[in-house]
Amino acid sequence: MDKKQSNQTPVSARLAEKPVGLLQFAKSAGRNMLEVIPAETLTQTYVKGPLNIHYFCDPEMVTDLLVGQGRSFPKAKFTKDIIGSAVGNGLILSEGEKWRQQRRRYSPLFAARNLPTLARYFAETGDEVAESLAEHEGPVDVAQVAPASTLTNISRVIFSGNEEVSSEQIRVGLIAYFKYISDISLFDLMGLPKWLPRKKWLSSKAPVTKMRDLARKVIEQRRAEDRDVPRDFLDFMIEALKTDFEDAETTIDNLLTFVVAGHETSANAISWGLYLLALNPTEQTRIREEILSVRPKGEITFEDLQQLPLLRAHIRETLRLYPSAAFFARDASEEITVKGIKIKRGDALFFPVYSLHRNQQLWDDPDQYRPERFLGTSLPRGQYIPFGDGPRICIGAQYAETEIMVLMASVLRRVEFSLSSQPLPEPVLTFTMRSSGPLVLNVKAVSNAN
Repeated sequence: MDKKQSNQTPVSARLAEKPVGLLQFAKSAGRNMLEVIPAETLTQTYVKGPLNIHYFCDPEMVTDLLVGQGRSFPKAKFTKDIIGSAVGNGLILSEGEKWRQQRRRYSPLFAARNLPTLARYFAETGDEVAESLAEHEGPVDVAQVAPASTLTNISRVIFSGNEEVSSEQIRVGLIAYFKYISDISLFDLMGLPKWLPRKKWLSSKAPVTKMRDLARKVIEQRRAEDRDVPRDFLDFMIEALKTDFEDAETTIDNLLTFVVAGHETSANAISWGLYLLALNPTEQTRIREEILSVRPKGEITFEDLQQLPLLRAHIRETLRLYPSAAFFARDASEEITVKGIKIKRGDALFFPVYSLHRNQQLWDDPDQYRPERFLGTSLPRGQYIPFGDGPRICIGAQYAETEIMVLMASVLRRVEFSLSSQPLPEPVLTFTMRSSGPLVLNVKAVSNAN
């Protein structure tokens, strides 16, 4: 690849250049939420939207609303309407004391002490993906490879070793399940009453019902095994419930919550991360050399990750440019004032993470790939929030970073990526921020790989 290619600016999203009305907001948001975020959020740190909407890209305001006086504000109603049927009243959507109980109950699952065990499953998947790519050089759609990899990880750390449920059942069930929850209702986005018919009602809820049934079977069977030593994520989950009771349906809600939160988000980060390395071959070579110096052969371990600062910085820069959770919202439950801005009860507080991470007032060369931003420096709180912040910061942030690092390290040891002649897709945001179409890169086996 020539130097001109390596200096290209990474693809970016198109934000709204003019005010968007409620109906247009709902229509566009159902297709791509990024299209309704005002372009001014890239240049201004606060934007007053239509009606009762506020857009926040000021780190101090973001911190006050997520960590300070707004920390107890509930998730936006439309968020609950969109994904409530898929994840129930689990950790993502529950509020108040019910949420606090679940957060306390499940926090130990994601503790660092459990990550070495889970990393072994990630490494097994990573080596399989690396082997397959090395044997099939040429163009490959990483937007397909990445989710297949994280889907395999879910099967391994949650659904493996169950006699009654086959891995193929899980794979087919999860694909249908993710397709169902990605179908966003126009009426939900508009906040219309729940009794009004949704287009989704015409499609079967079977994907959700089947996944709940599969989850129930897996949990019951694993509980019956009563393993002495936890061997995977589901074991850790069941172990936590031995001393902190939870009703069966809420447990299923939370299992599916972890599945939803941990699949597509990691997959998107991996596919965008590989694209950025194809765009920046020099950085790709540096990261590969770092990985080979730490673990030239054998499975990547959790301990290895502490010695891969370049890879970690690359992933963090990827999540800056392409945050999987590129937008989230809260509903103000009381009247407050933040840096002179009056917020009334019932106002919609929008956090366009995509814009925050590319805001011209906060970052040097915000649209450029600069992983060195995350080497030996610290950022003001509220400026970089790929996993949110405050009490409801993503409980699986360390899990996600571990999974992404292990998979990418495993693959980069064996193959190199370069840009193909295929057109590049744009970022689009529905349930998470993904590519608008195939993200095709050229793959070539690394000659010095062991």
